[in-house]
Parts: sequence; structure tokens; C-alpha cells
Amino acid sequence: MVSDGGACPLPAVDVKLLLSDNSRSKVWSAGYLSFALWDSRTKELLKVVNVNGQVDSRFDVIAAQDSYGHETKENLFSSPKKDKARSPVNFFQRSRNALLGAADAVRRVAAKAGLGDDTQRIEALAMSMNGMIWTGSANGSLSQWDGCGNRLQEFQHHPSSVQSIAIFGTKLWVGYMDGNIQLLDLEGNLLGGWTAHSSSPILSMTVGSSYIFTLAGHGGVSGWNLSSPGPTDSILHSELMEKETSYKNIEYIKVLVCSWNVGQEKASYESLRAWLKFPTAEVGVVVVGLQEVEMGAGFLAMSAAKETVGLEGSPNGEWWLDAIGKILKGHSFERVGSRQMAGLLTAVWVKTNLKCSVGDIDNAAVACGLGRAIGNKGAVGLRMRIHDRSICFVNCHFAAHMEAVSRRNEDFEHVFRTMAFATPSSGLLTTSISSSAGQLLRANGSRIPELSDTDMIVFLGDFNYRLYDISYDDAMSLVSRRCFDWLRKNDQLRVEMSSGRVFQGLREAHFKFPPTYKFEKHKAGLSGYDCSEKRRIPAWCDRILYRDSRASWGTECSLDCPVVCSVSLYDSCMQVTDSDHKPVKCLFNLDVARLDKQAMRQKYGEIMSSNKKVLHLLQELEAFPEANLITNDIILQDRTAYVLKLQNRSTEDTACFEIVGQAPNSSGTRFAGFPTWLKVLPAVGIIYPGQTVDVTLQHGDLRETSCNNLAGANQEKEARLTVKITGVHSTVAKYHGVRVQHQKCRSTFPFKRS
Repeated sequence: MVSDGGACPLPAVDVKLLLSDNSRSKVWSAGYLSFALWDSRTKELLKVVNVNGQVDSRFDVIAAQDSYGHETKENLFSSPKKDKARSPVNFFQRSRNALLGAADAVRRVAAKAGLGDDTQRIEALAMSMNGMIWTGSANGSLSQWDGCGNRLQEFQHHPSSVQSIAIFGTKLWVGYMDGNIQLLDLEGNLLGGWTAHSSSPILSMTVGSSYIFTLAGHGGVSGWNLSSPGPTDSILHSELMEKETSYKNIEYIKVLVCSWNVGQEKASYESLRAWLKFPTAEVGVVVVGLQEVEMGAGFLAMSAAKETVGLEGSPNGEWWLDAIGKILKGHSFERVGSRQMAGLLTAVWVKTNLKCSVGDIDNAAVACGLGRAIGNKGAVGLRMRIHDRSICFVNCHFAAHMEAVSRRNEDFEHVFRTMAFATPSSGLLTTSISSSAGQLLRANGSRIPELSDTDMIVFLGDFNYRLYDISYDDAMSLVSRRCFDWLRKNDQLRVEMSSGRVFQGLREAHFKFPPTYKFEKHKAGLSGYDCSEKRRIPAWCDRILYRDSRASWGTECSLDCPVVCSVSLYDSCMQVTDSDHKPVKCLFNLDVARLDKQAMRQKYGEIMSSNKKVLHLLQELEAFPEANLITNDIILQDRTAYVLKLQNRSTEDTACFEIVGQAPNSSGTRFAGFPTWLKVLPAVGIIYPGQTVDVTLQHGDLRETSCNNLAGANQEKEARLTVKITGVHSTVAKYHGVRVQHQKCRSTFPFKRS
């Protein structure tokens, strides 16, 4: 423990990450929200800085409070000379206590007060070949630092928490909590991204044998060629698609989707049975969306308050879940997920024998009411994985009244653009092959609305679109004669969809049921439509729309088009009279393409070992840059600098270099690193095609004791350097040995004292 007179004036912070900057003889130790930089040879603390780049001011504060400020600073942050030869334990102990500051104190106070986690906390630390330090944070941001601890830039390409960073050559791989990988260049530009592990955090990444390997939270390991994205990806994808019948399985499943605006009422058992009656015993999934479960002003205000702290539900909501659950339990269904926001409630039940094929249940809610904050209008979404495919159900209640067409369109747009789930979509679903082998990337890794990043999406609910340009009497006349085709011409939703102003890309099955709104409660038949003074025109407010994986009709189910569906039933339950709305339901028949990963990997291996184009490209990528150095033996005379030239004679391939050293210590044994008397700048770097890099070797500042540690003050000092040169697509390396000698150590050298 760092202490002053036995008392530590600052709180202790755990060391979370360590990074060795061999090229500068520095060590970075990172806490949650701050860093400390150390001299790796003297163990002295050089700098403390927080995640925002602000230098810790504790040195000045302590100096002002203590008349012996310099001595206090030495006691706090530097061990006595006699301790510097001790074991590294002292260094780690002092490092642990150096990572201090106001940000860390705030973190602990916030955690104790239940104010949530710190989105800026440091999760990953790495050094690139150009000498830059990279950090990743829980909010998904990446920061670039120079070797002296100065914060240069910040990048935000993904919302999920960074878990690991791997760097090789001119590329940087970032692994996220949601299982995604993003690829960046050393300037922070996003090159692309893909799913490495579906919904499982990427705990660690490493480079070996020309591959980047990832370790997931569930224990899985995957690998990608260092050249990806590249020409081999498109070849592999094309070859695998031709052989997909050998590893593709088609699963069939029926999904019953039900929607009802219950008008704050509780339904009778008979009404529930009529509404939830299965059209076929083969139904495997039941999705229920309710609107207006509860709508009182007090309840809406309380619901908005609960949403801010992550609470949900209501007594009425629980009643509905229990009542529906009792009916479905008799058909061997189990509830796997539910979500309520104010009056909106969405829930999913799955048949017991299908439960093993369903997972990754997640939910989200978007308010569209007053100020986009109140949940009387809005949407509740529930996303799930079925046979490794992502399907999302969004229960909506949009703005009411005949004239509010634009507001309804805006509600949809707001929901579609802003709905975000706790775990961002893995994207496994539209590019299963690419995420397993070809690694086809989203264009520039661009972020798109999460609702669009699914294999199938279903919108259900009370959309509130009305019949326009028709009188009440004319509408009732057409309804009584069941002339619904004439009425549909006046349907606002059909007109808005045809013009491309709302529900773009979605479609609706043909329906023959009467308008579902507005009815007098407990009055059966078509005579139950509103006959009050308001004489509300009947309308199809309650609808179910969908989109599957098909870009056009006629496309068959495949791994590139993994979910294809048809509708065998789209109807309302006219006999139910518990609400002023009639419930509707839709039966979807899904064809789901499932990947046999083991069989696909076998085919992938066959292509990699037999395809001549792939083999040729891989050989070209592993071609070694024609890089060399001018000399192997260097003699330093006093302080005269020597320039070692590293030349890349290749006109196409980029090379990377790293210089490491070995020198004897006082006992005569060798250790890895540069001796204290030698400076090498730069010790790491990139050599572009046709370029020559100058590396300066110079006798560094030498304390008097440094010379005395050797056998004699005038004895020649010697160090052996190894220059490692690699390409950017292969881990194959060439090594050049360099011997550096310094002929004498003069006692007249000027010394700098810290």
C-alpha cells in the first residue's frame, strides 16, 4: 500500500489491465476509469491520467498541503532505492494504488447508490505497430493514445461494450459484448464488421498462423484469415453456396400471432378460448399482443416513472398473462418471454417440444405518447431466435382519430428507427455462411435500425388507421352487404403503404373479415357497430403485417434467404364482445433454413485445401515483403548517434518491424529489453512499399551507478538486438540479429537527475 506516515490519503483502485510498451520501456496499468504510466526499468511512476485524458492533479495537491512536498511525493509514488532490487510485487502493489482519482470515487459512490454502471469504464487495452495505445470502453467507444499518455482521438462505431482488442500489422480487431467483431485501420476508420459468436461476448482475441482467433463467453473458438475482408471471401462464399444442399436443413414451424385492444377490460373464459382457438394442432409458437391493458392517467404516469428505472408490469397485465397461460398450458405451451409498457403487453408461448430450438429472448419498448415519453401510445417488441434465425414481434398502438394519419406514420417511423434491444442483434441471420466462413461484411460496418436486422419481423396491434372519404351511412351499408373490397379502397393504411409513407417493405395477407372498430360492448353481430351520437365510421384499426427474408416473390428458402413464410389464416373473432375492438389473429407457416455447422465446416475445409484460386490467393497473401537492413554490427562512440536503415524493397507488400533487445544484468545473465544505456527510436513501426525507415541508436543518459554496475567503468558494453519483420497478412516472420557495442563509458558524461 502506498502510504504517507502510515495513512493512505487516496482511495485504492484495483489494477484491471496491464500493457508492456517494450519500445519505450514503459508499463501501462489501467483501473476502471484511469491509467498510470511507469518506467519499466526504474519502477518509477511517470503519470496518472483518467479516461478523458485529464492528468491527475494529486501531485500538486499533496505538494501544497505538505511543506515537504517533494519528499512526500517521493514517498508516495517511488520506492526507496534500497527497494528497487526487490521482487515485482512492490511494483504491482504500488501500481494498484496509483490508479486513483475523482472518476473512480464517483464510480464507487454511484455503484453503492444504485445509480447504474459506468459507461466509460475501461475494458480492453492494446498497442498497435505504429506505437499508439488503444483502449476500449463499456459504452463501445475506442480511444487512441500516444506513448506518453496523451489522449488523441475517440471513435464510436458500435453501441455494445468492448471486451477485447487485437492488433496485427495495419489492422485492429475489436471484440464486443454482443459477439460482434469490427475491423479498423490504425487511423480508426471502420473497414467492416461481422458476427463471430451469436450473442456471446468475445472475451479474448489473438493472432497466430495467419489467423485471428476469438474466444467466446460460451467457450467457443473461431478463426478468420488476417486478409479478411478480401478476395478469398467471395470465392469461399460462392463455392459454399453451390454445396449448400449438403449442410442445409429446412425446418417447418407454424406461428399463431394474436392482437387485441382490450379497452381496459378483462375477457371472459369463453372469449379467450374463441380467440386463441388453434386452427391446427401443429402450431408451435403463440404470440399475443394486447393494447389498452390499463390506461388511467395515474397509471400512465406511474408506468413512465417505472420505465426510467427498468420496472414494468401491472396487476391487469399479470391477470392477462395468467389467463392466457392457463388456456395454452392445456396444449403443452410454456411462456418464454413477455414485456409490458403502460397499456401495451406482448408475450410469447412456445410448445414444450420446440423449446430447445428457441432462445435469446429479448425485449424493448418505445413510447410515442406525449413528448415521446408516455406509453399510452408506442410499441413493445419481443425478439427471439428460432432454429438459429432471428424473428421479431412488435406490438403497436399508434395515434388515434381520423385526421391523424401523418402522426400515425411518424409513430411507426419513430418506433422503427429507435427501438433498441438490450442485446443488439447478432446479425447471424442474414449471412450465416459469411459469419461462419466467408465473413461478408456490412458495408463499412454501417449501423442500421435493429428492427431491420432480423430474418423476419411482424408488426401487430391497433394501428388506428381509419376509412376516409366515406360517410357513416355508406360505410354501414357496405358492411351490412359484406362488400369489403369496396371498403378497402378507402382504407388509410393501404393508401399510405402504397405510397411508401409507412410500413415500407412489409405486406399484409388478404383478409375478408369486417372492420374491427368501433363496437358497443357486449353486443353481438354486425349490428354492434357504434350507433351513438358520434356515429364513428367502422375501420380496420387492428392489423397484422409482416416481412420475411425474401427480396421478391418466388424466392425459395435457402441460407441466403433463411426464412420464407406464407399465411394460411387471417381473421377476426366477431363473436367476442368484451371490448369495443374485435381481436384478430394470423397463422404463419414458416420455412426456416438451418445450418448444419459441422457439415459446413467439413465442406469449408475441402474448399480451402483443394480450390486452386483460394490456394493461389493465400500463397500470395503470405508472400513475405522484401525487407532488409543495411548492417548487422554497430559501434557507438560516446554519444554519437547511429542510424540503422530498414528497407522495404517490395513495391506491393507492406512490412512491419519490431526491435527487441537482450542485455546482461549485474549478475551476468541476460534479460529481454534494452539496456539502460541504449536508446532505440523507433523500436516498432510500419514500412510501406518502397520505403526506408531510419532507426536511431544512441547512448542514453547514464547515471553514475549504471556504469559501476558493470565490471569496470571503462569496459565495453554490448547488447544484442533482434529485428523482427513480418507482413500484414501473415504471421511468418524473418529475424535479423544486430550486435551493438559501446566502447567506453566516460565519467565526464553529463547526467540528468530526476
